[in-house]
Amino acid sequence: MSYLSISFTHKNTDIQTREKIAFSNESSVETFLKSVKADDSIDEVVLLSTCNRVEIMTTSSNIKQSTNKIFDTLAKYSGLDFDNLIEIADIYDNTGAIHHLFSVASALDSLVIGETQIVGQLKDSFRLALSKGYCGKDISKAMNYAFKCAANVRNETSLGTGSVSVASTAVSKAKDIIQNTQGVKALVIGAGEMSELTMKHLNKAGFDIVLISRDIKKAKMLVDTFDFEVDVQAYENLEKYLNEVPVMVTATSAPYPIIKEDMVKPCTFNRYWFDIALPRDIEEFESPNLQIYAVDDLQDIVNSNMILRAEQAKRAYMIVNQESEKFFKWLKSLEVEPVVKHLYKRADNVIEKKLENAIKKGFIKSEDEENIKKLCQTVLNEFLHEPTTRLKKISKDVECDIILGTVQSVFGLEGGSNSIKKCDHAIKFNY
Repeated sequence: MSYLSISFTHKNTDIQTREKIAFSNESSVETFLKSVKADDSIDEVVLLSTCNRVEIMTTSSNIKQSTNKIFDTLAKYSGLDFDNLIEIADIYDNTGAIHHLFSVASALDSLVIGETQIVGQLKDSFRLALSKGYCGKDISKAMNYAFKCAANVRNETSLGTGSVSVASTAVSKAKDIIQNTQGVKALVIGAGEMSELTMKHLNKAGFDIVLISRDIKKAKMLVDTFDFEVDVQAYENLEKYLNEVPVMVTATSAPYPIIKEDMVKPCTFNRYWFDIALPRDIEEFESPNLQIYAVDDLQDIVNSNMILRAEQAKRAYMIVNQESEKFFKWLKSLEVEPVVKHLYKRADNVIEKKLENAIKKGFIKSEDEENIKKLCQTVLNEFLHEPTTRLKKISKDVECDIILGTVQSVFGLEGGSNSIKKCDHAIKFNY
């Protein structure tokens, strides 16, 4: 079994491409997972899709075959060219895949380093795949260790503090533009998690907030949880507020643009719209006195964020490196335990068989069986103590797989080594 990770992010993919490969609802995610897992080389799979990334994590018995299947399925889903997708993607296996997963969970691979939403999004994606039977024990091991790594990064660095999300970055940009926000209205579209975060940051920045959502009941329930005022408006008032309010942030899960050019009317003031959804909520167009910012347009604030967090990021990457190494040591220790268990089981079987034959042939009396059995077990336990102790220690060695395989072969033990080969680099395949 090998871990395989295929990654599309703001680092290797433009927003137009990310829109096409983004999964906007659970149904499309499940369809993709079902198709991928149908391949006999893929045992488990998880899909993460956010405004900045699409991550596909699998366990595979054949890396090349699995990679082909994933890209073929993704090409059909997105309508993009198979070869182009392979060319732009980052592909990792084993150690590289685990290191990448831990980096993603710890928000070190995010557009905004240290953003706090990614670990929750990863947990949601994992829970969905697990509940539907698309992943099991092997990815669960990796995910649980990734969440532990993310917690260590948060606890041991200051990366999780301050303005560290796409939503907060958009609001920060709006505040820098408006400067005096007192009495300035800001429109938020959508009542999901990202919109909730946006409103909290807008309130802190001093904006007066108007919320519009297709689900007005959900919007009102969300607003009731706040300790500040939000003006909830019906969705049919969207066009009206778009042309009256200077700042707008949209973060819906709509699979198509909800704001089109014909909705924009001429105005005498400047408007600043922030589209932090993917696929984007605003179709591409230009209009006088209107500046539209998509996720990738917030790079200047992100760069400042990187400079301020550089030292903390170094410490965080050290933690990720350490946790990745611990994870593989732990996996190796899991491989050793069954070998030791089977070794003792084989010894017990030999004792049982020889005692039974000895009694049948009259070499020993049946009433002495238990005492002789205990003596035999004591002798074998003492004999096997040193080799089994050494077996447990070799889980830290590079030669672990070879030694375990040899022991299993020599003693005829059950099963084979469920080894994971190490590969420290991202890989590209030639087709």
